Amino acid sequence: MSFSDEVLITGMGAMTPLGVGAARSWKGLLAGESGVTGLGEEWAADLPVRVAGRLPVEPADLLERVEARKWDRCEQMAVVSAREAWEDAGRPQVEPERLAVVIGTGTGGILTTLAQDDIYEKSGARRLSPFTVPMLMPNGPAAWVSMDLGARGGARTPVSACASGAEAIAMGLDLIRAGRADIVVAGGVEASLHPFCIAAFAQMKALSTDQGDPAAVSRPFDAGRSGFVMAEGAGVVVLERAGFARARSARTYGRLSGAAVSSSAHHITASDAEGQVHAIRTALRDADLVPRDIDNVHAHATSTESGDLAEAEAVGKAIGRHAAVTATKSMTGHMLGASGAVAAIAALLTLRDGMLPPTRNLETPDPAVDLDVVRGESRAGDWSAGLVNSFGFGGHNVSLVFTRG
Repeated sequence: MSFSDEVLITGMGAMTPLGVGAARSWKGLLAGESGVTGLGEEWAADLPVRVAGRLPVEPADLLERVEARKWDRCEQMAVVSAREAWEDAGRPQVEPERLAVVIGTGTGGILTTLAQDDIYEKSGARRLSPFTVPMLMPNGPAAWVSMDLGARGGARTPVSACASGAEAIAMGLDLIRAGRADIVVAGGVEASLHPFCIAAFAQMKALSTDQGDPAAVSRPFDAGRSGFVMAEGAGVVVLERAGFARARSARTYGRLSGAAVSSSAHHITASDAEGQVHAIRTALRDADLVPRDIDNVHAHATSTESGDLAEAEAVGKAIGRHAAVTATKSMTGHMLGASGAVAAIAALLTLRDGMLPPTRNLETPDPAVDLDVVRGESRAGDWSAGLVNSFGFGGHNVSLVFTRG
């Protein structure tokens, strides 16, 4: 890989059920905290699901009133996180045409869609908000972030279910390598905690219906796991061409050394180890690494019975069983389109701080999961290369490789 092809990460921002800001979320992950809480609202009374991972702060409270009222919740979260990442990167001076934005999402402004449909059904067409279309369109988060930062190098939106955020980062890598941008602000966002969305996932038996302690429901790789916990969140990173970053003496978190996107062409919702193996192996080749080089894995691991097993098989085949594995959705819940971007942030901070977060609620490891899954407390180590997996309905598979740099 030539010097000009290297891509460094110079900034990050996040909103997760563990807190606002990448630093607060990271602190919660290292401590093994849970951001999953009970659904006690009246609107949730008839739902079979009793838990969710919700933001502890309203994103609208972090914005000017005029901004908040014209943006869907997912757009609000994307802009807040992008502003944090941009500030963290030192607000780099870059030509607008050399600055691009890629923000992925699974459902876009679904909350606006459902709310405005209710208004239409009850009060008629004239009562709809004039902001409805720009609030509901999936490209809204990327568009608003591009306008907020003055980015004219493109505003793109991969929509690949739960792999969207990771695919956005992979796309950012491609843009810089292709010479089309010096900096790409990339990540993912999801805000779909609504009775309709929760009921829809529950109807396909994907969500846990456990009635016990909310913090104990998300149990990746545990023999007693019973489905995932829906959550909302956003994660954004600043990707930068190495020569550009070094010329301005930027502080860096690490290097995005490789990425791969594959499609399983297998089943619309079922996980497929073969497609995942292909993504992992391709990402390794892209990074010019061999399986033994990967010493830590940030697993997709949603806490579904078949999904966790498929990924365990894929990691075992593509990487081996030497790498330490963590499953942070045990603490945040599944942030859908944002999950891969937040996992990327965790992987970078693992390399920076030499700490790999534990997997919460892993009390009885599934004997079929033959991996070194970290549990109990964070594990210290001289971590040098981390793999992030992110998979989505539709057979979307994304793997990212981060290295110290």
